[in-house]
Amino acid sequence: MINVTYYSFRKEDCQEVLNLWLNIPGIHLHSNGEDSIEGIAAYLERNQGCSFVAKYDGKIIGAVMCGHDGRRGFIHHLAVDNKFRRMEIGKTLVQISLEQLRKVSIKKCALFVLKENTEAENFYKSLQWQEEDIVKIYAKIL
Repeated sequence: MINVTYYSFRKEDCQEVLNLWLNIPGIHLHSNGEDSIEGIAAYLERNQGCSFVAKYDGKIIGAVMCGHDGRRGFIHHLAVDNKFRRMEIGKTLVQISLEQLRKVSIKKCALFVLKENTEAENFYKSLQWQEEDIVKIYAKIL
């Protein structure tokens, strides 16, 4: 097993994390500014201590953005470098994010998976996440 370090996702990590996300199939980055360094930094500021990165040998190999609106938690853009998959890094990133949500009394967390990302679907199902069929997501670019 490799020695992975986990710590809170910081503004200084944004460019390296963006580079990771750009190389992971199944991650969709928005071009309207929300997935820019500034947009991510603002999200991290509003949701301090909920998002995490995994580092090995000085390089970020995994990351997750997590936050809440005071009522529900949300997980965005969980990714692990392909060379480091199946080592429980993604599972650990999700677990420590959920621990942070529990600390602020969040009772339920949701996440978004692209329709064609069956690998992500299988991953979350293996962690006992359940697909909900009671909502549809609508979006509008502002």
